[in-house]
Amino acid sequence: MIKKVDHIGIAVKSLEHALPFYTDVLKLPLLGIEEVDSEKVKVAFLKAGETKLELLEPQSDDSAIARFIEKRGEGIHHVALGVDSIQERIDDMKKNGIKMIQDVPKKGAGGALVAFMHPKSTGSILYELCEKNREAE
Repeated sequence: MIKKVDHIGIAVKSLEHALPFYTDVLKLPLLGIEEVDSEKVKVAFLKAGETKLELLEPQSDDSAIARFIEKRGEGIHHVALGVDSIQERIDDMKKNGIKMIQDVPKKGAGGALVAFMHPKSTGSILYELCEKNREAE
């Protein structure tokens, strides 16, 4: 069902200020930066062994990441779990009493299909189901 931890999402106020810690101090390779207009964020992916770190910078004061930072400060935002057949996984979660934020997957960073589980159903942790096409992996 779950293949791996695909990435860990980390909310930051500024990629420009956050990236040197990850690239210069931790020596993690930067895989790329992109904007996800639908979520109003700029995303930087870094390779950390078998998983990735996803730095999320808000591009608007009304984005979910901006609200998260305002309420909780910078830090871990979500854990993304790599899956196949994401719609089946969403249906499985719902059958097991997990409230989903999205009932159907939406396009996320890197062209992945994503859907989030509501933290009230998961012990206060925001989990993302993430299905990548073969080229994205």
